[in-house]
Amino acid sequence: MVRVLLVDDDTDLRELVAGWLRVDGHHVVDTGSGALALDSVAPGWPQVAVVDVLMPDMDGLELLTRLRERDRELPAVAFTVLWSAPDVARIRAASAVYVPKPSSSTELCAAVRRLVAGVGSAEPGVP
Repeated sequence: MVRVLLVDDDTDLRELVAGWLRVDGHHVVDTGSGALALDSVAPGWPQVAVVDVLMPDMDGLELLTRLRERDRELPAVAFTVLWSAPDVARIRAASAVYVPKPSSSTELCAAVRRLVAGVGSAEPGVP
């Protein structure tokens, strides 16, 4: 069972995605803001972060930077509506896997599984 931190300010979407991840066998802690996420994680937690990029208090990439001060190797998925080439380049520069919103449970869960396994790229269609 993989420990996943899910951070998204959209409550309905966060609950839906948390359900997808739980059905896929993961232990999920979910929260609606970067500040709450930083307050809710203990050392060694999480094993994977799934973050929205556009959030009011702290963007998801800033959150990843702060989480990686605790764990430099933390694998992460940026689950976001952003899609422009500069946005995707910024996400990749943060060493996060880009999964667009909307997306399917299959696509998101596959990205998390591939990150945990450390197999190639976690992005669909990228070896």
